Parts: sequence; structure tokens; C-alpha cells
Amino acid sequence: MASSSMSSRRSTWTAQENNLFERALARYDTETPNRWHNIAMAVGGKTAEDCKSHFQILLIESGRVPFPNYMHSS
Repeated sequence: MASSSMSSRRSTWTAQENNLFERALARYDTETPNRWHNIAMAVGGKTAEDCKSHFQILLIESGRVPFPNYMHSS
């Protein structure tokens, strides 16, 4: 059970975590080695994978990346 509560904790981002995340994104650009690890350390309580996934979700929600079309043609 601990893993499920830890998993849901990681998927929930507070306003403070989002603020730290945004600052870390500005500090660690795409050329920074271990970018996602550094961002996770700056946010605290998140893994590098959590941060990378959060970034991808934000890109999709912002419209910068098209939402995948999963409809099958008949």
C-alpha cells in the first residue's frame, strides 16, 4: 500500500512545487547534463521521471505538442 500512496503523492503537484519546477526549468536548460535529476532535486519529493512526465503533460496541455489521436479508422 505504501507504493500506491507514494505514487499518488508524486502525481499531485502543489503550487509551491510548480513554482520550484518552473524556476528549475529556467535554471537547467536542455543542454544541462542530468537535467531532470537536477530539476527533481530542486523541487524535492519528486523523481527525475516525475518531473519529465510533468513537463510532457504541461506541453500537451499548452498546445505546444498535439494531443495524440487514438481513434481507429473503420
